[in-house]
Parts: sequence; structure tokens; C-alpha cells
Amino acid sequence: MSRPEPSQPVHLTKASEIKQSGGQTEGMVRSNAIVDKCDGICATHMLAKPHTASAVHHHGPQDTVVYAVKGRGTIVSEGGTRRIDLEPGDYALIPAFMEHQEVNDGDEDVIWTIVRSGRTPEVVNLTGWRGEPVKG
Repeated sequence: MSRPEPSQPVHLTKASEIKQSGGQTEGMVRSNAIVDKCDGICATHMLAKPHTASAVHHHGPQDTVVYAVKGRGTIVSEGGTRRIDLEPGDYALIPAFMEHQEVNDGDEDVIWTIVRSGRTPEVVNLTGWRGEPVKG
């Protein structure tokens, strides 16, 4: 049975090679893990320091899967009225264009692995719920 040849070899990003990326909010550190390597998917790492929250934002046309690695964090959505709590081992799906905010109300770091349906991660910070994109 014939099959297409892979377009590239297996790619490894060592933990020591992961670097901070754009779209930062104070207390939230986003880092690119596997970005711009293939069409249709990318992976990032997010660290939320204790008692921090991201800006309200969305990821444009990208669907986002969140895997909770460490700590207990929350995804706030639906204009700030819905809270989804994640603990280690949990997964969440954030649909494309869904306004949301990551929150760490706890005393420990929260670490999430994030996989998006685009070649590079898109983060559109907003002025608030149903707000305008932040310039710059």
C-alpha cells in the first residue's frame, strides 16, 4: 500500500530552547514551543504567576486546546459570566474567536500546554469584553 512521504522529519524542541513570545500580559508568560513548523498546528507554553489574569483576548480563527500541567487555573468567558476551572490533567477547548481570559487566583504557578489550529499562534488582546483590539 503506497502512502505519501512525510513533508519533514520529526521535530524536537527541548525545554531549554523554549523562548518567551509575544502577546504578553503582566504575570502571564507565553512561550513558543513548536511554531511555524507545519501548516495547521502550533504549540505553546503558558505560565501564570499567582494572583494574575491575562487581558481579555481571543485567538482569531484558531481553535485552541488547553492541557493543564500544573496548578489550578480558570478560563473565564461569555462576557466574564462563565468560569471553567482546570486542574492538572484537564483539557479545555476554546473555539475560534471566543473572547476569554486566563486567571490564576491561587498561590501557586499555573502551567498550561496550548495547541492551536494555526501555523503560528494568534493573540488579539482586547480593551475588555466585546472590546476593540488593543493597538501595538
